[in-house]
Amino acid sequence: MDIVRERLRNQRLIGTRPARTAADVVRWLGAVQAQDYGSATWAVAQRAGDLTSADVERALADGSILRTHVLRPTWHLVVPEDIRWMLRLTAPRVKALMAYGNRESMLDEATFARCNRAIEAALRGGRHLTRVELGHAVRDAGIEFPNLIALGRLVMRAELDGIVCSGAPRGKQRTYALLDERVPATDNTDRDAGLAELAGRYFASHGPATVKDFAWWSGLSVADATAGARTAQPGLHQASLNGNTYWSAPGGERRPRKYDSRAHLLASFDEYTVGYADRSPIRESAHVGPFESRAEAILNNVVLVDGRAMGTWKRAVQKGAVRLAVTAFRPLAGDESAAIAAAAERYGRFLELPAEVDIQVMPATR
Repeated sequence: MDIVRERLRNQRLIGTRPARTAADVVRWLGAVQAQDYGSATWAVAQRAGDLTSADVERALADGSILRTHVLRPTWHLVVPEDIRWMLRLTAPRVKALMAYGNRESMLDEATFARCNRAIEAALRGGRHLTRVELGHAVRDAGIEFPNLIALGRLVMRAELDGIVCSGAPRGKQRTYALLDERVPATDNTDRDAGLAELAGRYFASHGPATVKDFAWWSGLSVADATAGARTAQPGLHQASLNGNTYWSAPGGERRPRKYDSRAHLLASFDEYTVGYADRSPIRESAHVGPFESRAEAILNNVVLVDGRAMGTWKRAVQKGAVRLAVTAFRPLAGDESAAIAAAAERYGRFLELPAEVDIQVMPATR
């Protein structure tokens, strides 16, 4: 079992990419972490041919993909047909995790209920409002909140309660809309079916992965994650490696003979890095340095070569071009540098700008 190659293939980073739209990508992955908005749009686009940033923005504007708090307590992109059953499955855990912060902001259940009614009234009739505008509506309804952090918690609770989801962007500003007006309430998926569906979707798109990985990604308890995997088991394949049981969809052994895209410029919080509790398979064992010593570093902009973290990257948009600065962890072979240059060109197409790339090698550490 080649975990790295199989994950690349199942995550649609190598091999055939059947996805043509942003919704196809998000549906396949189940959910895409999206607290960093621009990074999330790039994570979606690079898994579907030549989608641009504008293509993904249009999908968010027309509601074919939605951004809301679901799974772990952070934003994710989901497709409309999944948002309700995923919220029913994961919102109780997220609410429990947010309880301490809510108490710090002096927010109780009565306040949340009043706020939900005020937000619903403000958005009714197809209105899409920014968070600041929702704050004005809440205060106009006589509900006080101490600061912007508390306002964020109020709006997040409205998401978790299925009152709001993302609306159409207004320029660079993000808006909220009523979920009932974006997605008609027709879903009747029960909890057990939801667990099985989420598990099956995760292991098909992120496998090979462990139940512990699935529990981390979904925010579910290990008991619920295990139950979901067992229910979905007839459609899954299991393999053992180093004392761990890895789950994936059948057919994973039919992998590409070679990497068709050797290098990738991953966005911050890309599903290839953030989607697992154990991220050690993508680290190059020969590299020991500051990147390895910081667990969170692997969640930032990472350069992959043959599926393993080989460096970091930053971008700067200047004078009608995007300039990419790559810091490699070690000297690169010529074909590796060429693959990174090709990945930079793909990123340029995403932004619809010419791309320039500069590759430097991280100084050796003792």
